[in-house]
Amino acid sequence: MQRWRGLEEIPADWGRSVVTIGSFDGVHRGHQLIIGQAVERARELGLPSVVVTFDPHPREVIRPGSHPPLLAPHPRRAELIAELGVDAVLVLPFTTEFSQESPETFVQQVLVEALHARVVIEGPNFRFGHKAAGDVALLTELGRADDFQVEVVDLQVCGSAGDGEPFSSSLTRRLVGTGDMTGANEVLGRPHRVEGVVVRGAQRGRELGYPTANVETVPHSAVPADGVYAGWLTAQGERMPAAISVGTNPTFDGTARTVEAYAIDRVGLDLYGLHVAVDFLAYLRGMEKFDSIEALLDRMADDVKHARELTDAD
Repeated sequence: MQRWRGLEEIPADWGRSVVTIGSFDGVHRGHQLIIGQAVERARELGLPSVVVTFDPHPREVIRPGSHPPLLAPHPRRAELIAELGVDAVLVLPFTTEFSQESPETFVQQVLVEALHARVVIEGPNFRFGHKAAGDVALLTELGRADDFQVEVVDLQVCGSAGDGEPFSSSLTRRLVGTGDMTGANEVLGRPHRVEGVVVRGAQRGRELGYPTANVETVPHSAVPADGVYAGWLTAQGERMPAAISVGTNPTFDGTARTVEAYAIDRVGLDLYGLHVAVDFLAYLRGMEKFDSIEALLDRMADDVKHARELTDAD
């Protein structure tokens, strides 16, 4: 899959294509539906498919300080999109100047002149241009004038998550924020992931017999609610069952919120400085303050046993 950042990286000889546009944070099952439709339509026409997305998140530029928690940083988002069979991803730097472009200018510069769109696939609520003034109706009208078709995909995918609420990035963030990994993973179609570099912590886990990878997460990451989870730690391409702690270590009067993953039954791992991924399968319990180290160790043993059972069964 080709990856471009900015219009200037698109090959000069790029021909007609099938395009879909959106933030696609998390690439959840609703996103998968629309991207999959773009890929299918492109193959029918013998054309490449292109996903257009933005960095940073538009909300951070329009209302600084309002950046939503990210379900997937851009490199991970590109991986997930590539798995759907997309031919190219275009990341447009979202600046103040860009945010002020009219819908007509956006269509002309991006869809017509740069990507030579033949078909544009969108959901019914798609908005674009300055103050989100453009909608599917306007896009369709502009397409008639500029020789591209607009096809609308119904994104009303839902399940038991959020009491049947349609799948969306905002729903997923809420579920992650409350520790409801069962619901979040239903929306995503896979375990929720956070990534980051392993840094040195207080090393209490090592002293207690449960050495953990202390993960300094990517900025704006959607970190689950405080608690203990079952999941996996992936480092250097190896996926290892893990018991994961999110919180401040209240037994030791901690104040910094951390994400720590214990790779179950692994001895002698040296992960410092490595970029790793932590996948959250299931919530086990809330964060607790124990009266003694012995009580903490007993509970940690139970947590590891439970995490092992859940990851073995998955």
